[in-house]
Amino acid sequence: MPRVKYTDSDVDLMARMMRAEAEGEGRLGMLMVGNVIVNRLKANCLDFKELRSIRDVIYQVQGGNYSFEAVQKGNVFYNRARGVEKKLAKQTLESWRQHPAKYALWYFNPYAECPPTWYNQPHTGQYKQHCYYEPQANTCEGAYRY
Repeated sequence: MPRVKYTDSDVDLMARMMRAEAEGEGRLGMLMVGNVIVNRLKANCLDFKELRSIRDVIYQVQGGNYSFEAVQKGNVFYNRARGVEKKLAKQTLESWRQHPAKYALWYFNPYAECPPTWYNQPHTGQYKQHCYYEPQANTCEGAYRY
């Protein structure tokens, strides 16, 4: 049973985002970005309430900007998804989860050391250039659902 319901269009959209955000970090880096996307859909808390689809997550606007920089800037996100990214997207939609992205709702590349918190959320770890953050304890039960 998949972690979330999805369509072929969702796979394509997610694959494009994973590539745009983390292609330089290889397959594992792209899987971690996919993990965060699925976690945001499942969370239904904090900044991620009322998100009902992968599309809602990818195109979410917060503070006048898209949540994912790749949507705003265009770059690789607007290229077609390749087979390898589609396969990785399906893996995350189905079941893939791994530390430090396992429960993470946020990630970013600080171009320096990872700060211990980001918007008051605790740092869970780093993979290559991306720092991952999960919600503070007892603030988002949905982030910890399978």
